[in-house]
Amino acid sequence: MNSIEFEEYHKALKQGQKDVKAALSRGESQWLRVLPEDQDALAVRRESLGIVEIPIELLDGTCNQLRRDAFSPGFYPILQEGSEFSQKWAALCASHLEEGIRDPIKAVEYLHHFYVVEGHKRVSVLKYFGAITVPGVVTRLIPKYSDDPEVVAYYEFLDYYHMTGLHFPVFRKPGEYAELLEIIGRTSREAWSAEEIYNFRSLYFMFRNAYFRQSGQREDLSESFLVYLKIFGYRDSMSKMSTQIAQELGKIHQEIRNRTDNAGTALVLDDSGKKPLITLPTSGKLCAAFIHGGLARSSSWVYSHEYGRFTMENNMNGQVQTMSYENVLTDEEAEKAIEDAVAKGADVIFTTTPKLLLVSVKEAVLHPEVKILNCSLNTTYPSVRTYYPRLYEAKFIKGAIAGTLTPDGRIGYVADYPTYGNIAGINAFAQGAKMVNANAKIFLEWSQLEKGGGEDRLREQGIIYIDALDRLSANIGAQLPGSHSLALAMCRWGNFYQSIVQRIIEGTWKNDMRGSSAINYWWGMNQGVVDVLCSRSLSTGARRLVSVLKDAIRAGRLDPFYGVLLDQQGHVAHGDDAPLSADQILTMNWLSDRVVGRIPDYEELTERGKILTKLQGVEKKEA
Repeated sequence: MNSIEFEEYHKALKQGQKDVKAALSRGESQWLRVLPEDQDALAVRRESLGIVEIPIELLDGTCNQLRRDAFSPGFYPILQEGSEFSQKWAALCASHLEEGIRDPIKAVEYLHHFYVVEGHKRVSVLKYFGAITVPGVVTRLIPKYSDDPEVVAYYEFLDYYHMTGLHFPVFRKPGEYAELLEIIGRTSREAWSAEEIYNFRSLYFMFRNAYFRQSGQREDLSESFLVYLKIFGYRDSMSKMSTQIAQELGKIHQEIRNRTDNAGTALVLDDSGKKPLITLPTSGKLCAAFIHGGLARSSSWVYSHEYGRFTMENNMNGQVQTMSYENVLTDEEAEKAIEDAVAKGADVIFTTTPKLLLVSVKEAVLHPEVKILNCSLNTTYPSVRTYYPRLYEAKFIKGAIAGTLTPDGRIGYVADYPTYGNIAGINAFAQGAKMVNANAKIFLEWSQLEKGGGEDRLREQGIIYIDALDRLSANIGAQLPGSHSLALAMCRWGNFYQSIVQRIIEGTWKNDMRGSSAINYWWGMNQGVVDVLCSRSLSTGARRLVSVLKDAIRAGRLDPFYGVLLDQQGHVAHGDDAPLSADQILTMNWLSDRVVGRIPDYEELTERGKILTKLQGVEKKEA
């Protein structure tokens, strides 16, 4: 052995000292973890895994208390040069340089942490020389099941491990392994083929290499990998080199931070953006592109957005020019449309369906110079801003209209998807009906069920007044086939689009930012985005009631969710000591005691319903 190996120890010691300082600055232990001696108290059973591939970053513990002080938390040596330990470490280093370290270590795995039994210096030397994995004979301690989120997530990992035999990635929040499998396209629990494991392993380590080259935090590696795959796609990323992944990683820092910080979504509930002290003149027109998932001539949703586009452009006195792309049905078509809009000079792009959310995020990180907004609710991607109408206010008013009209208290309601905001709309409708009619009951059906026939089932029950597709109608019987419209919830998209482009022109766009949170504009009546239009066939009294309710909501004097709210089981869902927050309204997952019906299961929905519910569906409350 010569001085080279001792020089290597000197460098490794420097790494260890740096590792210790970093741990102390984070308020963490400066040594290795130590597995408690009473291992049987930790676990329900042991499982021998044989020789497995251990990711080097998961080797952070020891089963021997005496070994703890010899290594930094990252397994670099920290004992002084010239010690017997340093000499043995240097000798092993020489052996590794001559012929390599082949003997597997022995370790115990518990909750994703690997505690070394034999082979501490082997791990340290391999870590110093940049090994990615270490072979080891591993015994797994399976923890007792509990409702601790980390334990729940670990049991989900066990299912994943039995499919793949892989110890990576590591997720500590429930649902993230299912999220990963969904991204990959795995719907079954069958064991992966050797080819599938090889392809996934190659991509993961390619990503890992790019991630650590950018000095990423070790604990954020797996969640960063998940965010990356969600945005850029698994299949599309399989052939990428580490350099390309590193470039793309640099563009999604904001997305990763949103997830790792658990920053979520910040709701912007008003349009009173502060104007800057100095407004610089803009050069030329602002160009806005609109990308729709259907045709204006056959979709009332697309038509309303197109009408809003024309209204906004006409009201902006030549400051804005627009272009439109219709019937964009796939992610590939959306990518082409967005790229075309960018090439033609678009400054802001609106994608008007939640189905285009992820492709909007991908294009936003690739084109940070362009502002992209997607029409959806409660999403957590800060690279795009999202927007949606606060329709529950209009639903409340329509419920009040129906409550004054129904002869027997029965009112029908047809919802489409169990997504964010929709449940609030159902409950607000029930609140409005209850306010004017103590006997009101709302009979709920869904239009996007595989079995179909939601509105027909209501009519078969003899229910006269039915709210469906934002329209309150009266079923007027066989003598005059069809139904007669009484009130309509209307979205004035032109007002919204004008407000957004005005923010960009005036330079107040950045004022809405909330740290690493995603921004969601959720505007309603007070912002001029939501309205209720009434038929002239309604009585003067009913129309006057609508006018009074609109004025009260706009002025903030009336809260549709006032007082004590009971769910279908008669439990208090909310007391009257404070109003419901916007987040509580948006994420409602329970139905009012005035509602007869239920929130459907995912499997009951049509394919279209499943797509949108997967993107922004509420998590059902257990009965």
